[in-house]
Amino acid sequence: MNLHEYQGKEILASFGVRIQRGIVARNAKQAVDAAKQLTQETGTGWHVIKAQVHAGGRGKGGGVKLAKNLKEVEELAGNIIGMNLITPQTSAEGKKVHQVLIAEDVYYPGDSETSEFYMSVLLNRGSGRNMIMYSTEGGMDIEEVAEKTPHLIFTEEIDPAVGLMPFQARKIAFNLGLSGAAFKDMVKFVSALYRAYQESDASLFEINPVLKTSDDKIMAVDAKVSIDDNALYRRKNYAEMRDLREENPIEVEAREVGLNYVDLDGNVGCMVNGAGLAMATMDLIKMAGGEPANFLDVGGTADAKRVEEAFRIILKDPNVKAILINIFGGIVRCDRVAQGVVDAYKNMGDAIKVPIIVRLQGTNAELAKEIIDNSGLAVHSAVQFQEAADKVKEVLG
Repeated sequence: MNLHEYQGKEILASFGVRIQRGIVARNAKQAVDAAKQLTQETGTGWHVIKAQVHAGGRGKGGGVKLAKNLKEVEELAGNIIGMNLITPQTSAEGKKVHQVLIAEDVYYPGDSETSEFYMSVLLNRGSGRNMIMYSTEGGMDIEEVAEKTPHLIFTEEIDPAVGLMPFQARKIAFNLGLSGAAFKDMVKFVSALYRAYQESDASLFEINPVLKTSDDKIMAVDAKVSIDDNALYRRKNYAEMRDLREENPIEVEAREVGLNYVDLDGNVGCMVNGAGLAMATMDLIKMAGGEPANFLDVGGTADAKRVEEAFRIILKDPNVKAILINIFGGIVRCDRVAQGVVDAYKNMGDAIKVPIIVRLQGTNAELAKEIIDNSGLAVHSAVQFQEAADKVKEVLG
């Protein structure tokens, strides 16, 4: 589950990480009020207006602006709220901005004593250990830094048996070229950041930039945070931060009916039980010359109601030209799945306008094939993987 910048900063602050302070506003008037409050609390005269959407590169799309007075705060916030923000990480349509963060200006004109760093905490899937990735090149696209100057990217892996050790935090501060008070503050910052990542059940904490101020303080100026969905049952306060407006509406609907669904860009819809079989099915579709339109795991209860819900979810994608149902009947019997497919097809009537290929293997697979073949419906049955692939290729032309 992705969070907005202001939400990520709230979590960071709760673990003692110094942040660029800010207040959320949902209209221009609230933006002005927030700016006045920040001026009273921090003494800042200039304010940064930041669009709150789940996408990086906001500045490139016009979603981050500097206001030098209250009139500019009102004008800029009014322009950003309601706009469709297009960044390198959004679709061509962009994302609608519903709120902005009015943040204190932590940069001072003509000040050459500040430095920007990059830092993130995430799981290294290759080693199975948490990792802190960091660089002296903060404020830039880290992908570009990694491509053009990989020697400026550092990593520090954390032994899960002992956690982040003090010498590792000092090593990070040293590699960033810090000394004196800034060195000591970075050590505290790294330790608090890792604790926030670990104790919030996060899958990612990315701070870009981490700022060293002119008076040698270290703070998070931005925050990209993702919380592990599987841990939300014990993180109720974080679950309440979910902004469904920022998520794919089809994926939201699928989650509400208990389906594991991920929207993709292909032309063949997949309905499968089991994540491993789903991945194999997506490979099968690509080998047949198609592209998977989704990942959809119906789980072990592929009855008529669940199959019908899956059909409706898949068919919301106008790019779907065919649907491949690939079910292994271990816990669930294949004949029940086949009857579920037939019943769902009949219930939906003319709503299904694309070819459907059904491959059922496992318990009562032969009986399941008979049910499909004798249904009188425009459903193609298959037994072997290759047979299913050939039928996908056939229906796609």
